[in-house]
Amino acid sequence: MTQSVFFIAEAGVNHNGSIELACQLVDIAAEAGANAVKFQTFKAAKLTTAHARKAEYQVANTQEAGNQLDMLRRLELSDSDHEVLLEHCRMRGIRFMSTAFDVDSLRMLGDLGMPAIKIPSGDITCAPLLLQAARLRQPLIMSSGMSTLADIEQALGVIAFGLLRDDEPGGHIDFEVAYASPEGREALRRHVTLLHCVTQYPAPASSVNLRAMDTMAAAFGLPVGYSDHTAGIEISIAAVARGATVIEKHFTLDRSLPGPDHAASLEPTELGALINAIRNVESALGSSVKCPAPEEVANRAVARRSLVAARPIRAGEPFTTDAFAWKRPGNGVSPMLLWDMSGRTATRDYDSDELILP
Repeated sequence: MTQSVFFIAEAGVNHNGSIELACQLVDIAAEAGANAVKFQTFKAAKLTTAHARKAEYQVANTQEAGNQLDMLRRLELSDSDHEVLLEHCRMRGIRFMSTAFDVDSLRMLGDLGMPAIKIPSGDITCAPLLLQAARLRQPLIMSSGMSTLADIEQALGVIAFGLLRDDEPGGHIDFEVAYASPEGREALRRHVTLLHCVTQYPAPASSVNLRAMDTMAAAFGLPVGYSDHTAGIEISIAAVARGATVIEKHFTLDRSLPGPDHAASLEPTELGALINAIRNVESALGSSVKCPAPEEVANRAVARRSLVAARPIRAGEPFTTDAFAWKRPGNGVSPMLLWDMSGRTATRDYDSDELILP
């Protein structure tokens, strides 16, 4: 990752199973200036049983009940689809990413040169998948929706073990030992970025608790970003101002399209506005040093004041505080020195409003 905010335009499953729409989403993300466009890679039968019901937001957004399996089967990307998307991303100058939801998909994605492996919020307790992701020894971005600090710590223990060792764990105690070791902590610092997240689509602003980013950074000593499921763009901008290193945001061609995530996604013009705003904010964050900006130095003389003669003053006359007024311009003696000047003797005549010489 670079030091600037890494923006992931989350296409997710908003392609609705169409590779043509998926390529359009790549185009939109590239034109908006995103660093990466991210999809989701899974085999529905390996991800869910036929008994798993949709989440309430999925029922609301798809306007149909039913199970996750039927919904997800319609949203799978084939291996050839991945090849098309990877090449299209190369052509458009944007990094390809995808989230893997099973071990085979994870292995396949690990060979594609992605900037990071993304671990979704729902899999923060899926230790086998976490272990395989860690053993790719690539940068990892882990979302933390629905999680407590304890959940995150346990997941980091699995990842630390996977980064350090290739043998089979004997149990959760091995993860705790790996997490507690200096080698494990250093491996996590080299590989892992955490994302604060609220797993609701859309998430109300009142549920976001951006200050949790600060808590996570302090608790784990890792870079922290934000995966934004709110409806607008302002919460992501605020997260950048609070120090987010990564922003992930869903987008779509059209919010009215059918599908589970379109309703909580940005449309193309909104995506571009968000990325432009983030770049402006990170530029404005600048340095922690408080000093005049180069552009404002010349304005000191315009905006500040100087000591001037409040009345005519004759040479040899002692200065008194009531002999001075303080007026613009500010290129003379500062009014901060009013009392220091008192008692000195005028070395020349001054007319009213004339700048006092040091």
